[in-house]
Amino acid sequence: MTRDGHHHSLLRRHRDFRLLWCGETAGKFGASVTGVAMPLIAVSELHASTFQIGLLSAASWAPWLVMGLPAGVWVDRLPRRTVMLAAAAVSLVLFTAVPAAAWAGRLSTGLLLAVALLTGTAAVFFQTAYTAYLPDLLSPADQPEGNAKLHGSASAAQIVGLGSGGLLAQLAGAANGMLANAATFLVSLVCLGRIRHRETPAPRGGRGPDRDARRADRALRREIGEGLRLVARDRWLRTLTLYGATSNLALMGYQSILVAFLVREVGLAPGTVGVLVAAAGSGGVLGAFAARRVAARVGTARAMILFELGLPALALLIPLTGTGAGVLCFAVGGFGVSAGVVAGNVIKSGFQQHYCPPELLGRITASAAVLNYGTIPVGALLAGVLGTAVGLRPAMWITTAGVPLAALVLLLSPVGRVRDLPTTRRPADPAPAPAPGRGTTAATA
Repeated sequence: MTRDGHHHSLLRRHRDFRLLWCGETAGKFGASVTGVAMPLIAVSELHASTFQIGLLSAASWAPWLVMGLPAGVWVDRLPRRTVMLAAAAVSLVLFTAVPAAAWAGRLSTGLLLAVALLTGTAAVFFQTAYTAYLPDLLSPADQPEGNAKLHGSASAAQIVGLGSGGLLAQLAGAANGMLANAATFLVSLVCLGRIRHRETPAPRGGRGPDRDARRADRALRREIGEGLRLVARDRWLRTLTLYGATSNLALMGYQSILVAFLVREVGLAPGTVGVLVAAAGSGGVLGAFAARRVAARVGTARAMILFELGLPALALLIPLTGTGAGVLCFAVGGFGVSAGVVAGNVIKSGFQQHYCPPELLGRITASAAVLNYGTIPVGALLAGVLGTAVGLRPAMWITTAGVPLAALVLLLSPVGRVRDLPTTRRPADPAPAPAPGRGTTAATA
């Protein structure tokens, strides 16, 4: 997915980066398996209510809302590799606890909620630490390629993980499927543990750690403030962030109750659900391949509208899903959404890497991520409430309609009036733009 014409060698020549890449990709795959396995356990083994299933999805994303910004301060005070190792170890133990509780007959919705919340928190720390660790590990010249490789493989791991989650649940039972997830964190631990590079220690003043901590607090608040102001003042960044937040509200809405809808309303077996989710997720692979080619032909702004409005309009087929040939409605609808979202993310990430000066990219990305991820738990909770109030199928109609509707934010903005998104932020870019079309951002779908 990230075939950059010029730099094929980083994974071959940089042993420590190769280990970081393996560890991160394994973790992303595991997190994706959880996305399918957890709701399947709740639906098929615990007979949880629609609201509880929505709550479960919200719990794994809520830590981004609460911890996303402060995690940055704590990560800056500690060795990043140690933070990643601790986060992977915590996830490994927690995910092993689910099948262990199932074997002991102690599995409950409360336990699943606790695991979702705690592993979600571990994920925030892992992600924040690895984002900060990468610039210390790689030279500035290698960083664009490193980012591209990590984004591309994370996106692919998510797609493969979604399909595997359902298939594992079918083969081994939903709770036992979590063992595969625990194993991915074991891979992460081994890879990170073998990295030889040791970080440059942060310079410490003579006044002790308290002063440093206060300074870090102030610096973080300043950087977040700067990032939020940059996003708010720039019409392109503001539009894309607003679209991301609106789109995630709808996407997470329908996805959080999807397993309950397919098992309870449509009457499908957990294994069939797994195969269908895998088929729908494979749209992301097509989206990743098509994004740059379509953008080169019709323009980046027009391609974005096409991918974010045209293809996700197929989401309206999902509530029509029935048994027999009716499952094709879900397969086609889900495929269209995945293809559109991943392709849109490829274009958006390429735009950000060209448009934002390198020294601002980190804080702009962090501010946009907090705003984008912040709506995910809200969408999951709203879908749980809707599903309980009006029933699963009507709730699916409302939430899937929101997916193409969110793209009106793009259509009615400056993006809808140009052929291409701009490639420079000011009359002259502060640094040369990276090679075109760097990797994909992990779809937050």
